[in-house]
Amino acid sequence: MFKQSWNRLTRRGFLSRVSIMAAGWKLLPFMSGNFVHAENNSEVGLIKTEDRKEAVRRAFKLGSPPSMQGKKVLIKPNFNTADPAPGSTHNDTLSTMIDEVRQRGAREIIIGERSGPPDTREVMEEKGIFDLAEKEGVQVINFDQLEDHELVHFEDKELHWKDGFHVPRILYEVDHILACGCLKTHQFNGVFTMALKLAVGIIPREGTDYMSQLHGSEDMRKMIAEINLAYHPDMYIIDGIDAFVSGGPATGEKVRAGITLCARDPVAIDAVGVSILKKLGSTPDIMDKPVFQQEQIARATEIGLGVSGPEMIRLLSDDPAGEDYIQSLHEYLRT
Repeated sequence: MFKQSWNRLTRRGFLSRVSIMAAGWKLLPFMSGNFVHAENNSEVGLIKTEDRKEAVRRAFKLGSPPSMQGKKVLIKPNFNTADPAPGSTHNDTLSTMIDEVRQRGAREIIIGERSGPPDTREVMEEKGIFDLAEKEGVQVINFDQLEDHELVHFEDKELHWKDGFHVPRILYEVDHILACGCLKTHQFNGVFTMALKLAVGIIPREGTDYMSQLHGSEDMRKMIAEINLAYHPDMYIIDGIDAFVSGGPATGEKVRAGITLCARDPVAIDAVGVSILKKLGSTPDIMDKPVFQQEQIARATEIGLGVSGPEMIRLLSDDPAGEDYIQSLHEYLRT
């Protein structure tokens, strides 16, 4: 069970600060210290199983998310495309997360996501998400179909984004956010896509130049990290039962890793995820660069999103198979 303390702004308080930014205040100076992981050790849970439903249930026990009794909870999956996992979040993973949240007494559950380049609604239809949502009694929000009043503008001159970007207001109106990503490489300059990269899906694509700005910038990986200043999931789950060790994000060289990760710190969980790719054997961009020199991770540590080195990560599991795997990861995490 994770023992990290919580020292974050409420979502309503954070929304107030985003509004202040619109009046010209700077973000980074007064936000230092609001990210508990920047100065404290972080725990990452590792579950060794090839059963996704079992993995999610064990992750909720190991990760010990905050109380959801009577709360409004948003689940942010990875629906970049409708390709099978790890191209997108597996429906078994999503439905089990919904069940776990419901069992904990949530009063309302929302699935929120934006796809790309395929149309978000088409991706959700192809994956059967609307049918799943109807069966489970949960709401679906397409982040690419929001009205202006449903968006919040987020900017700061310290960042690499020109004039900032918009994010869904609902992210600050829910009580908790749970994020579910996949374990994979990213062949289009992202290098890897796990927890930090998952945040790209909160930025609307239609009617904006955000994606062309992102993919056309030499600072793309830094910009990916910076999006994470705009939302703060209470727990991340990374489904690594299947992983792409090359290619990605939609299709690639798939291997059966049999691993699921859970954490509250996106930097820590991505660092462990990259270590797993190293262990499995991956692309030169993964294999030839130390974990904490990866640009997504390095920029995330600079802006206070998580731990700053491998010595600040505590890996834990709930069975001997997981513990054995953890022992094999330490050398990769340090290199």
